[in-house]
Amino acid sequence: MNKPNDNPADPFKKALAEATKTLANDPDLGVAFTVDPPGMTNDQMRLPQVTRRMTRDEVMLARGTADAYALRRRFHNDTTANRYLPQGNMARELYDAMETARCEAMGARAMPGTAGNIDAKIGAEAERKGYGQVTEASQAPLSVAAGYLIRHLATGRALPADATNVMNLWKDFIEGAAGGTLENLQDVLSDQASFAKFARQIIDDLGYGDQLGEDPDDINEDQEDEASEDQQDQEPDDNANPDKEDNAEDEDASAEQSQEQQDDASSATVQLDDMADAEMGDEAELPEGEAPMDPPPPAPHSDADPNYEVFSTEHDEVIRAEDLAEPAELERLRAYLDQQLDPLKGAVSRLANKLQRRLQAQQSRSWEFDLEEGILDAGRLARVVVSPTTPLSFKQEKDMEFRDTCVTLLIDNSGSMRGRPISIAAICADVLARTLERCQVKTEILGFTTRAWKGGLSREGWLADGRSQQPGRLNDLRHIIYKSADAPWRRSRDNLGLMMKEGLLKENIDGEALEWAHKRMIGRPEARKILMVISDGAPVDDSTLSVNPANYLEKHLRDVIAMVEKRRAVELIAVGIGHDVTRYYERAVTITDVEQLAGAMTEQLAALFDSDPRARARVMGMKRAS
Repeated sequence: MNKPNDNPADPFKKALAEATKTLANDPDLGVAFTVDPPGMTNDQMRLPQVTRRMTRDEVMLARGTADAYALRRRFHNDTTANRYLPQGNMARELYDAMETARCEAMGARAMPGTAGNIDAKIGAEAERKGYGQVTEASQAPLSVAAGYLIRHLATGRALPADATNVMNLWKDFIEGAAGGTLENLQDVLSDQASFAKFARQIIDDLGYGDQLGEDPDDINEDQEDEASEDQQDQEPDDNANPDKEDNAEDEDASAEQSQEQQDDASSATVQLDDMADAEMGDEAELPEGEAPMDPPPPAPHSDADPNYEVFSTEHDEVIRAEDLAEPAELERLRAYLDQQLDPLKGAVSRLANKLQRRLQAQQSRSWEFDLEEGILDAGRLARVVVSPTTPLSFKQEKDMEFRDTCVTLLIDNSGSMRGRPISIAAICADVLARTLERCQVKTEILGFTTRAWKGGLSREGWLADGRSQQPGRLNDLRHIIYKSADAPWRRSRDNLGLMMKEGLLKENIDGEALEWAHKRMIGRPEARKILMVISDGAPVDDSTLSVNPANYLEKHLRDVIAMVEKRRAVELIAVGIGHDVTRYYERAVTITDVEQLAGAMTEQLAALFDSDPRARARVMGMKRAS
């Protein structure tokens, strides 16, 4: 029997950890159960937490996640995968999704018990992402559908209902474009290198061949040919060294054999080309209405506005703050930030403590009593003393709304924020992140600017390309991660000093930054997501606005805000510094003095966690956009 304080889930966790190591064929693998998002590194695996309740859904999700990661570790080789890894984003997503499906299918063949566990994992993920409600292929990721289809074809198993919905939306297109290649699936499944070539062919069939990059096998053959030619050039004259005549004869014979192999390869290439030409000829003669399906159009640059154009994304970057400055420089900038705002820190800290007290006040009231397990309820022991036959009473703390919450602070890093506005924004974000972390609220701090003034490399490319009319966004984005949601505050503290770096703050393209932050939040596992934008003006980029309509960036920002507010997956709020953001955002406040920023940020967050909706509106004092 378990001791009173034992967690009944511990034996299950221990058994699952040992089974996972065995399945992964890695006895040194570390296995941890955590509320953080699942993941795997070189020596550690994070699995979903299993509470003492041990519900069926918790257990199946943990087992399915463990099996999926273990099978990838057992059947996947990073060196081989990287050798054939495509260059473009969409091609990479397709490649990785199909490789994951291959590993899971290999496991299902060798160990059928893993298939049902992974089905549970796939079903839970598909349900969480709302795949069951998707009605059009354009609303579902092609890469996810391709991975589902590969697993279905390789194992013959039916997928969970929500995943089947996504697969079926794309199935006709995938099989229509790559049906011939898919016929070879069973032949390449057990060999990762062969499967990688197979996956690259599928990607090409689907119309993303331009994202594959050069064929690594062709590159190696060219390098071998060049090495062979260099070696021949460096060999001495045989006549000058009669002792090597026998070796020369052997080399001649080898060269003849090599030439025969090259001739055979050339002949095979010609035959393949002839076959391709013949197939193209057959396609050209198809009756009207039976032409092969065209490759999918490129994905739009914005989910909010399919007509939003970007001249080039080649030079855009999403970068961590620590990669933009050396540790010593970040430490120096952080010290400078603290020095600049020393008089303000006391006021900000008082507001943060007020927020913390409000959160903890809710926490202290949230208990469930008269339970059969949990923490012994000492307040009800008197009943047991009076009546010994009365069973013991236990209590458990409820999972409060704010505990399953992620807050993202998106800070405008444009040049107009230079000076006191950016300093106060940085210190407020820092103190609020620390406060929310104490209350077990995940907090992310992001910034957005551009890499250059007035265009950068994108504009140079546009000029060299002939100055096309209305090219769309014409600057290089720089999106900065100061603190990720899963990183502890103490590790990210110095990063916020980067906002003091001379030359960092340039122009601001708010719409794409907001859409980027929204996509990051959508992928988070928390049930509640809050996104706060801090900005001091409308989006401005001189290079873009000089060759596009004057409201081009502002319209896109409005479209993104409308999309986020309509979907309601993320609660969006904004603070405008000296700029009326209420005309953009449904829930926003505008402050006229930057000294009010700390109060505005803390009061808005506190109001969102208030259980009384009327109190939320009263405290926040928000205006609705007209």
